[in-house]
Amino acid sequence: MTSSDRFQQYAGLLCDVGLSLEPGQDVAVNAQIEHAELARAVAEHAYAHGAHYVDIWYWDPHAKRSRIRHAPTQTLPWTPPWLDTRYQQLAARRGALVNIVGDPAPGLLAGLDEHRCGLDRMPALASRFHVQEKGQVAWTFGCCPTPAWADSLFGKPDVARLWDLLTPILRLDQPDPAAAWHTHLGQLRARAAQLTALHLDAVQFTGPGTDLTVGLIPDASWEISELTGPHGRPNVLNLPTEEIYTTPDWRRATGTVTTTRPLALGGILIEDFTLHLDDGVITDATGGHGKNTILAQLAADEGARRLGEIALVDDTSPIGRSGTVFRETLLDENATCHIAWGAGIPSVLPGWRSLSDDQLRTAGINQSATHVDFMIGGPEVSVTGLHASGTRIPILRAGTWQPTTAPAL
Repeated sequence: MTSSDRFQQYAGLLCDVGLSLEPGQDVAVNAQIEHAELARAVAEHAYAHGAHYVDIWYWDPHAKRSRIRHAPTQTLPWTPPWLDTRYQQLAARRGALVNIVGDPAPGLLAGLDEHRCGLDRMPALASRFHVQEKGQVAWTFGCCPTPAWADSLFGKPDVARLWDLLTPILRLDQPDPAAAWHTHLGQLRARAAQLTALHLDAVQFTGPGTDLTVGLIPDASWEISELTGPHGRPNVLNLPTEEIYTTPDWRRATGTVTTTRPLALGGILIEDFTLHLDDGVITDATGGHGKNTILAQLAADEGARRLGEIALVDDTSPIGRSGTVFRETLLDENATCHIAWGAGIPSVLPGWRSLSDDQLRTAGINQSATHVDFMIGGPEVSVTGLHASGTRIPILRAGTWQPTTAPAL
């Protein structure tokens, strides 16, 4: 299979499985110029299947670097309101959104002031988070191999090798990739339903540098990376996906948690850090390079210092089994367990679409303009479910789901 064939196949998955694209919908694509072949393949597929208009927006990280180097500090948190209008109009028209990732310039911000890097969150706009978490647009994430990304992994710009790794992860090696994804999603749904049925009060993570207990919301369910879009059809929020997740109670998290994979945050690659939490609040971040970037992002608003997601991934994940740390959150978060600081995901609550932000917050859903996933799982990290009665239920041991809690995939 040629690279062009893979782009076309993947674009079809993003539109058909990711977006459940409807004829007549507008489609927005967020990309960088190095992602152009995938972005154009999405446009080709979308128009061929009846899209009304496809708008491709390219982001340039080199301009971000110039801004961080020279702009007045007080201007760095500012974001362009005309880009907010783009998302608001897309939501008003019940459109669809494809976000393409895959760093074309790893290390571009190396050597710049970490705090200033953390202040500039572009292109992670709060308006995009809002329309996504509210299900006002159909949306999905995909990844695009680039020479620089491949070079950061292999020491040479071997895009073909990166595609060879990604092809089974994306199930592009299957006779019918879309059918393979639907089968896999059904298996994940069954696992999520079984965890929901346990009615856990909290989840505990323990391992090297980690002893964290996170309280859960009583009425919240465990879900997969899927949401009913504005046309009433399910869309898959990222391809690939291997996780089941829930939104924790923003008031109930205590302990320490240490990352187990690098985090690409605001253009800075942070290799190791530990967060300290007390009564739901992240009180400090410790570690070496990148610590000040984290602290700047945690100061974005009141909710940024609280948790918005916990997600579980076992060792059957083909991403984890590849043995590769991709240094890209879309992939690494689906290789192992992760949590997120910032905004919670309201769709875990029954009747969530009818609840106001204040009602969601009262229920336990954190409110913030940011949402940052970071990886905390691995074979040395155990996950245990806690009942209010004090009963402890093993969920993950050495990366393996325990048979009393979930079916094998």
